[in-house]
Amino acid sequence: MEALAELQKIQAQILQRITQLELSISTRTQTSSVSTTVHDKPSGDSPDVSTTEARLSGILRSNGVKDFAFKRVPSDYYDWPLEARRDVLSAPSVHHLCKSIVLVNTQAPSNITDCSNRNNSKYYVVVVQYTARFNAETVKNFLYSLNNGKIAKKKFNLRLAPEDLSANLTGYEHNGVTCIGMRTEIPVILDEAIVKLDPDFFWLGGGEIDLKLGIRTSQFIDFVKPLIVNCSS
Repeated sequence: MEALAELQKIQAQILQRITQLELSISTRTQTSSVSTTVHDKPSGDSPDVSTTEARLSGILRSNGVKDFAFKRVPSDYYDWPLEARRDVLSAPSVHHLCKSIVLVNTQAPSNITDCSNRNNSKYYVVVVQYTARFNAETVKNFLYSLNNGKIAKKKFNLRLAPEDLSANLTGYEHNGVTCIGMRTEIPVILDEAIVKLDPDFFWLGGGEIDLKLGIRTSQFIDFVKPLIVNCSS
């Protein structure tokens, strides 16, 4: 009888240990799933939405933009080829992947120090496709014509702004720059090739390195009112 009681005690201990192991494995699996899952967050109402996403969502909605979505991507996203980035964002093509870059007019007259005149601004933000090659010369010619030739063409020399200047102007760090909700109201130039995309929904930076914003092109144009320029090849 004592032997039987001892056996039952051992069996009970084994079963308890098995239960503890199953619970431990289940908990680790759930934690891993949460940390690696990519979430669509179009509403900004979820409790785990970032402050940046909530702020930009509010700006977009208050300006009549309804068709947009945010997506969180892995930290090594920019090490991936464009095809992998397309897939994680469920974008229609690699041509729908775009970026916002800050340009500074290094030859602007000394009295042009800010962005108060979008026709002749010290700074511009250009939205172009990753698959395109930006052509600064076409923007130079466009701005010269926009000012009816009253400003010498040599006074337009657009160059990529240093990262620290870009961050100070926009409030966003490198690879997180978006032209929505910038610290400074910088005039936006939208490459004409993006306007011609089908379907008309493109992706760009979402204010954080691992946050991307997808938006309906027509609604983006209505809100941002960018200068539309054929500025890539």
